[in-house]
Amino acid sequence: MSFWNKLKQNANDAMAGLKTKAAQYNNAPFRDATMAICALVASADGKIEDSEKAAIGACITSLDALKVFAPADLIAKFTEYCDQINKDAVFGKIAVMGVVGKIKGKGEQPDTAVQIALAVANSDGDFAASEKKVVADICRTLGLDGAAYTA
Repeated sequence: MSFWNKLKQNANDAMAGLKTKAAQYNNAPFRDATMAICALVASADGKIEDSEKAAIGACITSLDALKVFAPADLIAKFTEYCDQINKDAVFGKIAVMGVVGKIKGKGEQPDTAVQIALAVANSDGDFAASEKKVVADICRTLGLDGAAYTA
């Protein structure tokens, strides 16, 4: 099996597990926290451009792990959080991080939400240092070990 086929297979296997987990968490706080994490990671380089929002939106609506949610709801929440962050980089991020914090201590929900957001963030094939820092901050908020997600 070629390197790329093996990589694709590993990604598909990981997503299959996430789809099952996400289906268990078919609730608004999980959906909102996952979209908030996606928006925070997208904003890691300072501003979320419209082209970036469109690309991430396409990824979000095509990701099997999120098929339990209506695509329009996912895009609406993601856009709402991106707009908050773009409007006020400091207080917008604080407000969006507050949404993330609502799933802290909810079993495997924080881990699953971060994994889904990482799949979205890595869809461009580049997990930048600025994105790793944001993920580490998100992990602290959720009580997770950031090293497990940023390595």
